[in-house]
Amino acid sequence: MTGAVVEETRLEQELAALAGSVPDPELPVLTLAELGVLRRVHMREDGGVDVDLTPTYTGCPAIEAMSADIERVLTDHGIPRVTVRTVLSPAWSTDDISAEGRRKLAEFGIAPPRPHAAGGPVPVSLSVRCPHCGSTDTELLSRFSSTACKALRRCVACREPFDHFKEL
Repeated sequence: MTGAVVEETRLEQELAALAGSVPDPELPVLTLAELGVLRRVHMREDGGVDVDLTPTYTGCPAIEAMSADIERVLTDHGIPRVTVRTVLSPAWSTDDISAEGRRKLAEFGIAPPRPHAAGGPVPVSLSVRCPHCGSTDTELLSRFSSTACKALRRCVACREPFDHFKEL
């Protein structure tokens, strides 16, 4: 019986890796695992799989595309029944973005959100580092950019506009 539990856990890990490798529909440079929205993958006794996703914000229109993409990837890998559930608690936070995800955002020209420790001090600095030249002398152009989770900023030093993934 113990071997079956270990095997099941290994399979869930493999399926989580597959589901987590799905690119975010709005930020295809990031996978769902790097974005931190994939919460859980669980094998059911009937051979189906339950996947829990937490959107970056309630009402995020990308959650439908994420769900469909996860269903397709897992079905293509032989899982007959995939159920993707939207889970709102605990809420997603920009702290859920992995270090690799933050690196990819910056490399893609999007200023990653500033990390903060839960229950720790709130950063006093409001500066956002330019992903193009590294300057912290930036200004807010618009609270919203191409998606609700990003703001549009401009670097005063190099004058380049850029998206900033807002902290939540």
